[in-house]
Amino acid sequence: MQYNDDAQLDTSEVRDTRGGGMGFGRVAAGGGGLGIVGLIVVVLMNVLGGGGSSGGLPGGIGGLSDVGQGSNASSVDNTQLSSECKTGADANTKSDCAIVADIDSVQAFWNQELPALGARYTRADTVFFSGQTNTGCGAAEAGVGPFYCPADKLVYIDLTFFDQLKTQFGATGGAFVNAYVLAHEYGHHVQDLLGIEGKVNHSRTGASSDSVRLELQADCFAGVWANHATTVPASNGRPFIEDLTQADINAALDTAGRIGDDWIQSHLGSGQVDRSSFTHGSSAQRKKWFGTGYRGGDPNGCNTFSASSLG
Repeated sequence: MQYNDDAQLDTSEVRDTRGGGMGFGRVAAGGGGLGIVGLIVVVLMNVLGGGGSSGGLPGGIGGLSDVGQGSNASSVDNTQLSSECKTGADANTKSDCAIVADIDSVQAFWNQELPALGARYTRADTVFFSGQTNTGCGAAEAGVGPFYCPADKLVYIDLTFFDQLKTQFGATGGAFVNAYVLAHEYGHHVQDLLGIEGKVNHSRTGASSDSVRLELQADCFAGVWANHATTVPASNGRPFIEDLTQADINAALDTAGRIGDDWIQSHLGSGQVDRSSFTHGSSAQRKKWFGTGYRGGDPNGCNTFSASSLG
């Protein structure tokens, strides 16, 4: 994956609350209300005999209301981010700048696309946090993973998550994998704007539950963006992303396969797969729906709620 050196980046769509600005530099880089690592928490609680409770983040992770205050809007400091992330050339050399470019590209795409679906796109900032943070959906810690909060319409991520994808999941990783994760979360924002999110019953689980259909649709929306990624223009008319290879797509598919409910249960849980507890879809389903979006490039092909078979 190669960013266009001349593309202009807009850091105003990020709220950097990490306190250390660009200091960690080890990024190798989802949804409804639960991020990918949040899925692990729920799966392990179910498999190991625990249980979630209502409240807190959508999806019902119990205990999050007890997390400390963490970062908030008053601690936002984009000074270093804005000084170092100005163009696509910066995205090609600095991992945090690459994340900024991904966010800019995904939002620019949906800003163009959503009116054709009958809605106006409202931009949603991404909050970079470290350790823990307060959100409109309750307090959250890094273990929840990346997530979109419908209550405040923000995407939250502790960027160390991208390291976990490689170290804990054995994912290939890379710039496009990071972009896929973010595009998935913004897929949830699109669902929110279209009124889909508000109709979903998050309390139900299972292979054909609304929660699974919501996640698979967000994967499909991520694939739709990927189909158009090399043509989405920055404010100066130059595409944010110059080159996207089949190897990049394969890396995203590899990651999708490693964050399916069945893979997580069999590799990080008891080793037994319980389809009745599925919340995000199987590995095969996640790969299928990302691929559906990528091959078709049309969000109208992402209606998982009317699909007779999820794959």
